[in-house]
Amino acid sequence: MRIKYTISLVFIVALVIIEKENNIISKVSDKLTPKQTPQTPLQSNISAHLLLKQNGSYSSLSELDLPFLHLKKRLENYTQQAERQRGDRKHILLMATTRTGSSFVGEFFNQQGGNMFYLFEPLWHVEKMLTLETGGTNATASAKAYRDVLQQLFLCDFTLMETFINPLPVDHVTAALFRRESSSSLCEEPVCTPFVKKVFERYHCKTRRCGPLNLTLASESCRQKDHRAIKTVRVRQLETLRPLTEDPRLDVRFIQLVRDPRAVLASRMVAFSAKYKNWKKWAVDGEVPIDDDEVKKLKGNCDNIRVSAEAGLKRPPWLRGRYMLVRYEDIARFPMQKAAEMYTFAGIPFTPQVKEWILKNTQASKEASGVYSTQKNSSEQVEKWRFSIPFKLAQVVQRVCGPTMKLFGYKFVNDEATLTDKSAASVDRCAGSVTPAARNPLPRPANKLDWSPQQRPPSQQAPAALNRHTGHVLYDS
Repeated sequence: MRIKYTISLVFIVALVIIEKENNIISKVSDKLTPKQTPQTPLQSNISAHLLLKQNGSYSSLSELDLPFLHLKKRLENYTQQAERQRGDRKHILLMATTRTGSSFVGEFFNQQGGNMFYLFEPLWHVEKMLTLETGGTNATASAKAYRDVLQQLFLCDFTLMETFINPLPVDHVTAALFRRESSSSLCEEPVCTPFVKKVFERYHCKTRRCGPLNLTLASESCRQKDHRAIKTVRVRQLETLRPLTEDPRLDVRFIQLVRDPRAVLASRMVAFSAKYKNWKKWAVDGEVPIDDDEVKKLKGNCDNIRVSAEAGLKRPPWLRGRYMLVRYEDIARFPMQKAAEMYTFAGIPFTPQVKEWILKNTQASKEASGVYSTQKNSSEQVEKWRFSIPFKLAQVVQRVCGPTMKLFGYKFVNDEATLTDKSAASVDRCAGSVTPAARNPLPRPANKLDWSPQQRPPSQQAPAALNRHTGHVLYDS
């Protein structure tokens, strides 16, 4: 008799717990979908069937499984509702390194219109705080911080990033956000609050006069947008961002932008003159010490870019359909086509505003094409570096960044005459982005590399490829 009472008591307690948990889930679900009619768990008709007794005991202890099956179903419904809430919203991360044209390419998304919430280099604050006295950062610590901040920003949560802003925001208001003016979303209503006199904001909005940035308003604006995009030059390894693809609230697309390492060095020597004084000295006189820390840093940068690209091109399950590799050289030559490809890959509308901006900003005059400008005469800019970098520095880059250059189809030069010969292409437009090499671990398709994602044989792990007619990098699907 005691056993029967004990079983009855346990069952009643279980029902009470399930009832409370289902009520909690129901409330969460109702908040996620306010218009949905609340459902009462364990309706009376279910309870009646469950609580029928025969001879003072339950008809079958196996019936205890039924409430738990209902609880499981409610939890599954909650997950499905979270996914429906995400809907068709896309989250785009533009990955690059400095002086690869990322500010210019980032504008492709910044100019999308009212449906896009775009952030320009939010990880600048994270890197600055984590920078060590030696001028570097702890790779492991920074990678985790970058990942966590990006995840929260894609969810329109600025709380974690606030902890890296110096000085700390007061009541979620700051005048210190890096390059605020480069994000249209942060300079439009309702985020643009009334101008406040005597408050200095270095990176203030250029299109209108706004008060200090209210991050609460920014978060609310972000949630109203259909899509979210972030541009960063601070993520070293694509693999570290894998958790973003496992978050059911996110639908992330990674676009990795690369550029000829020789062109990158030439550009950095101009833009970051003080940091590259050793390279400028080597350009004038003396041999380049191949074991110098600056040369090792260049090699490390190239290796990081290559490793990330190899990870994407191998098409692991977690990246399948989420990775696109694109060369700056192709964008410079075919900006409209490449922008259309990126929008198709991201799964978002290619708006007239973007097309208009591209037409206006790829035919800029020499005076408008400054070092940090997003206005470029793109077809002229792409080869400009060949006439500013000494041949011996180009040789050093080819030596330490050789595998990276081969992977992306950049041609080597053997003498100064070839380097400055405009008729000699510096980019391979006829072969795939994965150039055959003994050290190359990536599979190379047997066919000519002009497949579209729909035509690609499913049996082959094909890397993204360069169209043999246009030089365009095709995206993975």
